[in-house]
Amino acid sequence: MSQGSRKKIDHWKIIALYLVIYDIFTINLSYFLALWLRFDTRFSQIPEEYLRSFCVFAPFYTIICITVFWRLRLYRSIWRFASYDELIRNIAASVITSLIHIVGITLFVMRMPISYYFIGMVLQFGFTVAIRFSYRFILLLRGKVATAAVDDKKCMLIGAGNAGQMILRELRSAKEIHEKVACIIDDNPNKWNRYIEGIPVVGGRDDILVNVEKYDIRKIYIAIPAATAENRRDILNICKETSCEIKTLPGIYQLASGEVSIKDMRDVAIEDLLGREQVKLDLEPVFKFLHGKTVMVTGGGGSIGSELCRQIASHDPGRLIIFDIYENNAYDIQNELKKSYPNLNLTVLIGSVRDSGKLQSVFEKYKPQVVYHAAAHKHVPLMEDSPCEAIKNNAIGTYKTAYAAMRNGCERFILISTDKAVNPTNIMGASKRLCEMVIQTFDYMIKNRRESELIKLSAHMDSDPAAGVSEDFKSNTQYVAVRFGNVLGSNGSVVPLFRKQIASGGPVTVTHPDIVRYFMTIPEAVSLVLQAGVMGEGSEIFVLDMGSPVKIDTLARNLIKLSGFKPDVDIKIEYTGLRPGEKLYEEKLMAEEGLKTTPNHLIHIGMPIAFDNDEFLKQLMTLAKTAYCNDEEAIFDLVRTVVTTYNPQREVNGNA
Repeated sequence: MSQGSRKKIDHWKIIALYLVIYDIFTINLSYFLALWLRFDTRFSQIPEEYLRSFCVFAPFYTIICITVFWRLRLYRSIWRFASYDELIRNIAASVITSLIHIVGITLFVMRMPISYYFIGMVLQFGFTVAIRFSYRFILLLRGKVATAAVDDKKCMLIGAGNAGQMILRELRSAKEIHEKVACIIDDNPNKWNRYIEGIPVVGGRDDILVNVEKYDIRKIYIAIPAATAENRRDILNICKETSCEIKTLPGIYQLASGEVSIKDMRDVAIEDLLGREQVKLDLEPVFKFLHGKTVMVTGGGGSIGSELCRQIASHDPGRLIIFDIYENNAYDIQNELKKSYPNLNLTVLIGSVRDSGKLQSVFEKYKPQVVYHAAAHKHVPLMEDSPCEAIKNNAIGTYKTAYAAMRNGCERFILISTDKAVNPTNIMGASKRLCEMVIQTFDYMIKNRRESELIKLSAHMDSDPAAGVSEDFKSNTQYVAVRFGNVLGSNGSVVPLFRKQIASGGPVTVTHPDIVRYFMTIPEAVSLVLQAGVMGEGSEIFVLDMGSPVKIDTLARNLIKLSGFKPDVDIKIEYTGLRPGEKLYEEKLMAEEGLKTTPNHLIHIGMPIAFDNDEFLKQLMTLAKTAYCNDEEAIFDLVRTVVTTYNPQREVNGNA
């Protein structure tokens, strides 16, 4: 930068100088005019003593005014953006200086007429405010003239509350947004047929469709962050019947800072249409429990596993161990956590839960105190074609991981299960029920001080008679399971599949027009898993109240509409028939399990179904041998023998 450019006076300082000169003139003119008006606008009738008093006090008052104005930053504001704050400071400056004028001229010069004080104060305020706010007013008029020729997109604003007014104000003032709010919808009848900043409030939600057509609306902004999930769903269901682009505020937390902006608006997500509130859990005890501990997440690169890692990493664990067989997923979450939490003590390991040697070495080296077991095969149709792999990875992998946890002093072992484990009709669900039975057996054996039985089975599984552990080995590990439904947006879930099919022009494939599923979001699922890690005392199966089930056909049609298309017109829907092992209805609990309540009314505990633990261990050994022999014909019959609720031929109907 040259020396000449350094000496160049900033533009704002030149503007400030002009304002100072203007204020010097107008503050004196204000009180002179007050005196002139007091005596019938005739200069000759102003008494000489009043005129002399005004002239004597004027220089002192001018200096005082400029000082007060400067202290209140009236010369440093950017007046093109002048708003409520600047108006308040103008009022304060006028009040302070007027009081000084009243006291000063009365005490030190002479008492003036009362009207002189009042009129002078009003005129001074008017002059100082007018010059400053007229700049913004002229810019606004110029902006309207400049954009008059632009074909603004007509918008509908839903919500006439604080959030809606903030969005409206920004839409009207932002130059870069070529959108115009044509009408407002609000369910409060008291606001109907009235105006907000010149925009009519035309009615409630029942008037959305008619006004979209009347005003030729192309975009809808939904600014009702305080609305219940059910109300938001109902309004969205109406809006998606239009061909409008829809934007919405995520939730009431947006109002926490008192500011809402266009940038806070997002596209409508499919979870907005589920019609239930986000499950809120008190996670403070969870993070106190995890603070400073060594935590291991198996399957840490998957949808649930990676979200577990994110939430655990944000609350200062002693060490976080990510264990995953798929190196690409592990690499992605490793890079993400390193960037977000540079001080995190992070260990990322590649390995399989089928590999006892690898598991033992990891547990012996790092001694994890809490294990979240998310590693599993979960794709129903694929597992029907590879049943032995489902047993190896899910059932036997869970046993080996649970055993390594027991052997190395782990405090808590949390299994991620699924509602498909309830009365399973497919091998994947049956294998997850086996996982639940594994952790129930571990809990039973440990509480009855029969760890030796688990040691013997592990030795047989791994052909290691010694297994490196004495027969009097004792453990205090607690085992629990968490059972939930389908997770929106997880790898392999229907929503990403539908989005890909819509993006490619269709068709969207649905297996059956009547198939229904329970859904939850990834953060909800992870919150439940974390809560279970604290609430569990051993052998419980935690179940989330997921509200009403959702028809997959409805889900597909809503996604098509939210993408701006018409189902069966722009994007076809094809019904492909139920796949092997798939049932129409998922269940959260077996009839025999029953429910226990917890402090959180949305979380329940399924009472464990009793079974012969000794017999189960023998059956598990047989299952392992058969699976590793890859005898697919035998594995189905064996699983059906062990999991008595498994019925691959079971016809599921509306009473399921």
